[in-house]
Amino acid sequence: MPHSNVDPAKRLLARHLRSNVTDAEKKTWFMIRDRRILGAKFRRQQPIGPYVVDFFCPEFGLVIEIDGSQHAERQAAYDRGRTQWLESKGYKVIRFWNNDVLLEPRSVAEAIYHALLDRGAREPPQSGPSGRTAPPRGGSEGRGG
Repeated sequence: MPHSNVDPAKRLLARHLRSNVTDAEKKTWFMIRDRRILGAKFRRQQPIGPYVVDFFCPEFGLVIEIDGSQHAERQAAYDRGRTQWLESKGYKVIRFWNNDVLLEPRSVAEAIYHALLDRGAREPPQSGPSGRTAPPRGGSEGRGG
């Protein structure tokens, strides 16, 4: 999304959110950064329309949201409306709870892998460590994440 089309307030909010990440967002970023899942390129805290989404893959129109407990309690209706708006624009939204990311990272990575496949991503040819033919592992932040 070109900078000229982004509301300056949304751009500032996105910048603030990128510098104040949760542990679950850090772990998710470690899983998906550097094209680690099916070669898909993700952006963090991306403005889309009136919203800033946690992670966005423009090539496949995939939005990943990482939700804490406040989303179940106070923001459920807001999140439903947000998801409906994003899906009306052609994006696919998948959501994970913080605890799922932190406690079951392999399951989260596999769900992202399958969502990308559903959106048209293709497995790269097997060509060493970066060519994956199986769903990725959840990973560990201890290796540079």
